[in-house]
Formats: sequence, structure tokens, C-alpha cells
Amino acid sequence: MMPLHQAESSKTLSVFERIPDANIAAAYSNRAHGNMSLSHGDTGGSLTQRANFLRGLGIDHRRLVCARQVHGDRVYRVMGIEAGRGALDVESAIPACDALITDERAVPLAVFTADCLPIFLYDPITHSAGLVHAGWRSTAGRIAFKTVRRMQDEFGSRPARLHACFGPAIRQCCYEVSREFAEIFPGRTREENGKLFFDLVGANRSQLERAGLAPERIADSGICTACCPDEYFSYRKDGQACGRMMSVVMLR
Repeated sequence: MMPLHQAESSKTLSVFERIPDANIAAAYSNRAHGNMSLSHGDTGGSLTQRANFLRGLGIDHRRLVCARQVHGDRVYRVMGIEAGRGALDVESAIPACDALITDERAVPLAVFTADCLPIFLYDPITHSAGLVHAGWRSTAGRIAFKTVRRMQDEFGSRPARLHACFGPAIRQCCYEVSREFAEIFPGRTREENGKLFFDLVGANRSQLERAGLAPERIADSGICTACCPDEYFSYRKDGQACGRMMSVVMLR
């Protein structure tokens, strides 16, 4: 698969466009779309900004399914009756969860990031999809690997048929970490001028490949949020007041 295209103002940034007959809406927002979170940053316009962003994808923002992300490894299967959980308030979101999967049409899944890695998964054969919020803790818990396995168990997905895409996230060029990361993620850190840098994307790519995905079916936006803080929210750059981008998937 070819890399995802770069940001252009508030253009909707779609993924899976190059898969023939992919009957799916999948995209990520950028800073120009506004803050998508109801619990981080300036949330005053978040619902309107969600509605505007999702309208361009043909998605009703009131049907959005969101998770209360906790940097864990829990994978949750979303059913059609759950459409709207977390769409308009934080309280109704799926609790303590960092990956969502579904095979239900017209049920949009969302995760929210500002340096963490959003991972899109799509099985065109079983017509099922997944969306993962992968920070370093979830990555240490092998959330990408577990999401693929859960799609196998729930939908009969074969990993070799899955397509994956990595959205914007902090990259190794900017992800300075403490020394213990070298033990937690062997081979995924690089030392430079006495500082250690972690390859979050590479660690998750490795998990997907170990789960059985073909390397050529894993696409990457190549975007570093910390390198492009004018275009993407970055917790490392913005601190506690940081807003969040939305990544969304919906089967049509």
C-alpha cells in the first residue's frame, strides 16, 4: 500500500482509498479541524467541530462510538445497538478501553490522539474493521497484536488479508524517553547525543507483522505530530492544554 497523503488545511484525510472496492469511511483530522475531545483542551466547540469533520465523511456525529481511553490493552467489540456511546458526552463512552472493533455497518468508531498512534484495521473479506489507540503503555501491552487476534476470534479474519494504516503520531526523531525503555522495548530505541529515542510506530508495525499482516499491507502517514505542531496536536509541544485529533472508521 502507498503512504497516506499529507495534511492540506482542513481537508479530510482519508485512508484505505487505494484499496479496490473498499466500502468504508476511514480518516483522521488535523489541527485545522479543531479539537475533537470532550475532555481535553478547549472543549467549547468540540461537538460542532466533530459534526463538521464527520459530515465530510457522510457520518452522523450523533452515532459516533468513543472509548474512555486509559492506555491499556482492552479490545472491545462494538454492536449496532451501541451507536452513539460517547458521541455527545464522556460518561456514555465505552469504559476503560483503547481498541474498538466491529462488523456492523453505519457504526462509526473513534479514537482521539495527540502524539499516540492511531492504527486503522480493515478486513475487506469479512467486512470488519478496528481502530486502536496505541501509546507506549498500550504498545507494551501488545494492543495491536491483540486487536488482530480479537478480529480473528470474533469475525474469522485472516491476518494476511487485513489492511492496516498508521495515522499521525510522535516519531522516533522526537520521542525522547527514559533509560528503562530500552528494556521494555528491546531494539526499538536509539541513542543520540546521550539521549534515548523510542520508535513507537516501528514497535507497532512489528506487532502487526508478528500477528500475520503482510508488510505491503501496512501503510503509514509518515507524519510526526511533534515535528508539525502547527498542523497537528502534540502533547509534547502543547502540554496539558492540548486538544486531540480524531481518527474514525465506519463500515458502509
